[in-house]
Amino acid sequence: MMTYNPNFDLDLQFGLIYERKLERLLREKSKIEIKTERDTWAKTGNIAIEVNFKGNPSGLAATKADWWFHILTINGEMVTMVCFPVKKLKDIIRELLKEDLVKRVKGGDNNDSELLLVPIDRLLSKNFFNNKGVVHNAG
Repeated sequence: MMTYNPNFDLDLQFGLIYERKLERLLREKSKIEIKTERDTWAKTGNIAIEVNFKGNPSGLAATKADWWFHILTINGEMVTMVCFPVKKLKDIIRELLKEDLVKRVKGGDNNDSELLLVPIDRLLSKNFFNNKGVVHNAG
């Protein structure tokens, strides 16, 4: 594991490693799922992740993707995005559900979807990762 080093060349080298990894992820190796969240996230602090549609697994519960990208927009403009390996996202949500920090709601057309309202600040909390990047109980 590389640690912070104030030497510009070493810091640049570290950054380039991850630029190449992201480029490979987007170009060739991984399947990705992309969801877009409209303005409501900015008011509520939650993102909505679909897990069921008309009684069948859908969204995160059914994806075959390796990576989950969630684009956040305001007034039709992309503000930012978050991305997770699907397995880590599922692990984090599982922990948040245990702690009763995720709300299950009906939504979508005719309320046919089951959505998980996930607090963005909890989703991105460093408390979920040990020093090897493994999700663990934030307790």
